[in-house]
Amino acid sequence: MSRTGHRTEVTPEERPDTWNPSGHPRAPQVDLRGRRFLVTGAATGIGLATADGLAERGAEVLFGARTWDRASPAVAWLRKRHPEASIMPFSADLSNLREVDRAAKELLAAGEPLHGLINNAAIAGARGVSADGFELTYATNHLGPFLLTERLLPLLEASAPSRIVMVTSHWHFDVTGIPWNRLERPIRSPLARLKRYRETKLMNVLYARELSRRLKGTKVSTYAAHPGMVASDIWRRIPQPLRGLFMGFMLTPEDGAQTQLRCAIDPTIEGESGLYWKRTQPHPPSSLAQDDRLGDRLREVSLTHVRRVLGDAAI
Repeated sequence: MSRTGHRTEVTPEERPDTWNPSGHPRAPQVDLRGRRFLVTGAATGIGLATADGLAERGAEVLFGARTWDRASPAVAWLRKRHPEASIMPFSADLSNLREVDRAAKELLAAGEPLHGLINNAAIAGARGVSADGFELTYATNHLGPFLLTERLLPLLEASAPSRIVMVTSHWHFDVTGIPWNRLERPIRSPLARLKRYRETKLMNVLYARELSRRLKGTKVSTYAAHPGMVASDIWRRIPQPLRGLFMGFMLTPEDGAQTQLRCAIDPTIEGESGLYWKRTQPHPPSSLAQDDRLGDRLREVSLTHVRRVLGDAAI
């Protein structure tokens, strides 16, 4: 797949399960007919590659994007590639808690099963605050996915065995703490905005671990997946020349999608919950990411922020 999200040369039907020209490990070929997955941030990059991988294996895909206008070209491309696949829209701006709440309620009301939630959507280098008054990267990368996941937990539990994948980054190793009192302020410096991205990636690992403890015995497994450094739209708000300095050395979206795909579909790792994965294998996360008290505080702060916007009965 090219960095614009379109495949080239060998098709999935022509390649064996071990076909791997880049040397990057691949997720297994699993029959996913009858399984239903929601992928956020699916319009471009590794989100599109993930949706493609699921559709290729026969899954029904809920195609998450901020708006249907943004998603429709990618959905048309997927439907052309996989004419038999069921690909349905899921529109919500994850930085806007009311939109997330509305979209989750609509999904719950439909009464259809959900076997996997892949929280892939993220931004890096953004400046500003969300409609709800939270710093934009925090709102998009953690708070919105947190609310979406919490809202959909009853559906995931009813559909079990099911999985939740939080797409994170190895950059969480660089974080020394979470600035709790600065999550509602815009950030001026581009480098400071990248630091906030790293902090939200730590939040993703902490949340996957906290969820695994809370969901023990439910047959809902959680995974924190680092895709590698991928050339994708996540970096679009980082100014040049900084963006150009490192994008040329990144993975393609197809390679980057393999870890989250494996976490979402591989039957051999069912129940390996709360772990951090990279290059399709589990690895120890940072010591901070293993601090359960920090994970508990993150949940408490997140609940406070959500309830401030949606009311005490929100979650």
